Amino acid sequence: MLNIDIVCIGKIKEKFFKEAIAEYSKRLSKYCNLKFIELPDEKLPSKLNTNIINEIKNKECSKMLSYIDRNSYIICLDLKGTQLSSEDFSAKIDDIALNYNSKITFVIGGTLGLNNYILEIASQKLCFSKMTFPHQLIRVFLLEQLFRAFKISKGETYHW
Repeated sequence: MLNIDIVCIGKIKEKFFKEAIAEYSKRLSKYCNLKFIELPDEKLPSKLNTNIINEIKNKECSKMLSYIDRNSYIICLDLKGTQLSSEDFSAKIDDIALNYNSKITFVIGGTLGLNNYILEIASQKLCFSKMTFPHQLIRVFLLEQLFRAFKISKGETYHW
């Protein structure tokens, strides 16, 4: 069974996000071994500049690095990443499982995103939309798309 880690910055506080994540995690348990690694975010000062932004991203990403299995297929969620249809995402998950690895690590940065180092070690960068969404909501999007991908791969009717 495919192992999927989701390494992310920030804790989910909102009940409705927690419920959605729990529901999709339960649904996904039929298809993969899913593990969430939530790490604390850095506090943002009231005024930001480039140096402070880079410092915060570097601190958050250095925390994440110790939880990223370098032998896994690393996919960073990033606004500059490739956009895929649900069918293409499903095919990509199948391709990784068959040809690369039995483990995928998805990386979701905090409010300010990921630093260049994590983006460079990624096997792939993926973008769900050119629009900006809260990182808590992106977790729900990711789980829903993973569930949809498995349903598509198995020829089940969820995606129709």
